[in-house]
Amino acid sequence: MARMFIVNKSLKISSIPAAICILSFFTLCACAQMAEHFRNEAFLMEWKKIENSTVLLNNEDELVPIKDLIPLSIASVNIGSAYATEFDSILNKYTRVKSFASALYNHDMLSFNDLNDDLKFFNTIIVQVTDQSLNDPRTIPLLLDLQLNKSLIISLSGEAGSLKLLDPLHSAIIWSEKKSAISANFAAQLVFGGVSANTRLNQEISARYASGSGFSTIPIRLKYSVPEEVGINSADLKRIDDIAEEAIRQRATPSAVVLVVKDGRIIFNKAYGTRTYIDRTPTRITDIYDLASVTKISATTMAVMRLFEQGKLKLDTNVGAYIPRSRNTNKKDISVRDVMLHQAGFIPFIPFFRNLSDTDYSRDSSGIHPLKVADNYYLRKDYFKQVMWPLMLNSSLSNQGKYVYSDLSMYFMKDMVERQSEKPMETYVMNQFYTPLGMSRAGFNPRLRFPKEEIIPTEDDREFRKTLLEGYVHDQGAAMVGGVSGHAGLFSSANDLAILYQMILNGGTYGGTQYFKPETVNMFTAKQSAISRRGLGFDRWDEESTKGYPSKLASPLTFGHTGYTGTCVWVDPKYNLVYVFLSNRVNPGVTSKLIDLNIRGRIQDVIYEAIGK
Repeated sequence: MARMFIVNKSLKISSIPAAICILSFFTLCACAQMAEHFRNEAFLMEWKKIENSTVLLNNEDELVPIKDLIPLSIASVNIGSAYATEFDSILNKYTRVKSFASALYNHDMLSFNDLNDDLKFFNTIIVQVTDQSLNDPRTIPLLLDLQLNKSLIISLSGEAGSLKLLDPLHSAIIWSEKKSAISANFAAQLVFGGVSANTRLNQEISARYASGSGFSTIPIRLKYSVPEEVGINSADLKRIDDIAEEAIRQRATPSAVVLVVKDGRIIFNKAYGTRTYIDRTPTRITDIYDLASVTKISATTMAVMRLFEQGKLKLDTNVGAYIPRSRNTNKKDISVRDVMLHQAGFIPFIPFFRNLSDTDYSRDSSGIHPLKVADNYYLRKDYFKQVMWPLMLNSSLSNQGKYVYSDLSMYFMKDMVERQSEKPMETYVMNQFYTPLGMSRAGFNPRLRFPKEEIIPTEDDREFRKTLLEGYVHDQGAAMVGGVSGHAGLFSSANDLAILYQMILNGGTYGGTQYFKPETVNMFTAKQSAISRRGLGFDRWDEESTKGYPSKLASPLTFGHTGYTGTCVWVDPKYNLVYVFLSNRVNPGVTSKLIDLNIRGRIQDVIYEAIGK
């Protein structure tokens, strides 16, 4: 963490040594930033060499890039490569891939038969091999056995002559002569279409393969790169570190993750701080955060867009047409459009947890109290149906036709989504979006799928659940409906959000699949209200903000949302930009410092300034 220095303007001669130290410090910082820039430039030069020399062979069946992820269970097997960590790390940015390391080359590890047993539940195998490891007499028999009933992709590095050993196989082959971390990185991105393959074959390869047997591909997913590739000097992004560290130093949040996508390339992704002020485990870029109200656009609005396109949910139809229980209430004639625009007249929220009696909850689960709200906290059966839902249906309306931001709006939208899709919303968005997109760390109720060590804790809840919230939604109302609500409850890593919003930025297409029509994306994300800045579900750039919202440099096309836990996602089509900020600013208790210091907006300003240089 950078130290703070104050320079006395009336510097005396006796202070010169101190001044020299200060100047030396800043000189060292500048040199470090320049060094990173030169490293990135060198990386790009080496990357270009790898890109021009790597070839894709035997791809008649178009296994590469992998497109449809839904039916796939994917394993990565390393046989002799020194760069499996880099390779597997990149693979797992695109979807969940199980790694098996050097099984054939360590006799104290898995045997040949053990490896085959472990791979029986996978239908797609990606094998990383080298020219030396292909010469092991066990390797080719293993590959032949795997290709009998599985899709097999081979990433080979080393001398071109080793390709002849793969003649008995009909699997797709990614070949690079170079053995390096950059080569492994490129091959892994090529598998999922983050980068493209070219058809150029060197003389030795051409002699063995018929003309045209090298295959070309086009990018279909995010690329993982460095700022210099899109014309940004990495030194100009250094201020992101300073602002994030300021947030932690000022105890605005114990942790944060910042991610930037420019022109379809993730050029910045860093983690800051520690899980909490007590748990000093460093934050990781893969950590899962409670998104709070970013749920509204990342789950509920996505579902509404899909149902709208299918003609199952119409914006100008009233709520009573979709929710029978609303027909005898003051909600029946409100249009879906007004609900999505937060101008239905709903009250902002209802503090449901304050109405709980001693018989409504228990510290142990039972048939009477089956709904888990947090560790050692269980709510009685049907509490939502019997208490919460009637309170919302019969709540008062005020300021109808005016903009009043309300969590109640998305409770109603969730009910409509579930009725029209005939699926629980968590299942619907998982099957329709997260799984096919490769968002392996996004979803509701993450404790059902991940250890709590991979989920960043939020508030140490002293008022309601009396425990530190680790993987249970911070929002009290969302927790009381089982962790799945239209306004809160979604958890995700920064990388998964980047995938989702790159799809939106692409006009609804990602990974070779069209999720939305471009006109649907444009309609929902554009300004749709005559009385507010809002789109349909989406928050937007505010022309009336004196400080600039979400950033003083954002374009009027910008859309996204913030979350109460200290999160935000903003997409700016003018700059082909996605910005993700995740934090747990409510730990150990709620503080406004993240907002007061304008941490999210200032970081966003730095990104625009770097683009503009």
